[in-house]
Amino acid sequence: MTNKSSSTVSSLAKGLKVIECFDAQRSKLSISEVAALTGLDRATSRRCLLTLHAEGYAAYDGKFFTLTHRCLRLGTGAIGGLQLPQVVQPWLDQLTEQIGQSCSVAILDETEIVYLARASQRRVMSIGLMPGSRLPAHSTSMGRVLLAAMPDVEARRVIEASDLSPRTRFSLTDPEEIMAQVQAARTCGYALVDQEVEISLRSLAVPVLNSKGAVVAALNTGMAATQPDPEELVENYLPALLRVQAGIARVLG
Repeated sequence: MTNKSSSTVSSLAKGLKVIECFDAQRSKLSISEVAALTGLDRATSRRCLLTLHAEGYAAYDGKFFTLTHRCLRLGTGAIGGLQLPQVVQPWLDQLTEQIGQSCSVAILDETEIVYLARASQRRVMSIGLMPGSRLPAHSTSMGRVLLAAMPDVEARRVIEASDLSPRTRFSLTDPEEIMAQVQAARTCGYALVDQEVEISLRSLAVPVLNSKGAVVAALNTGMAATQPDPEELVENYLPALLRVQAGIARVLG
């Protein structure tokens, strides 16, 4: 049996932990804040942050640290090495052209979805989305179909571990209500989210399946909430999403 302590680099693990504590809500952090978020002591947090600064991965103003664009190399390299984005991108490009709306594919990473591929028709969100972008799984259409692929006990664990702070007045914050939406997505095969992530934005998602029928990602389209009835999205766009779903499944091993 391999001795884990002799096969891993603990300082690298600590550095990665420090990087992961930065996000959209915590883009600027002090040494003390990083120590509290990571559970590392203050001296270790300081060394990790100063190393990131020395290597160009973090900026430092004397009190606060922020990650730099150099960190994008880490995520871009990982995404570029995956087969899935290469397979789905042509399908996304074609689908976006056909329906006139932006389309994306994402996977689940703990409590968040991570965008792997995207084709933009026009910008409908205030934030720009691209491969590597993250959003809360519990409040997004892609997140809900990915949670629907899990057993209830696992999906509930993810929801309860999530930050359920409302992003808009339409956001669901009760774990039971969110779980009911996940179960509904499992039953009908799609998830529709109406202005829970951002006002005036609706999205519709279906699971991405491989050739064996296993859920490997989620596919969605998002658009401005211009129609009075959000269910019109299902009527207008679900058939096109399902055709792409079937096409990807035929070629995805």
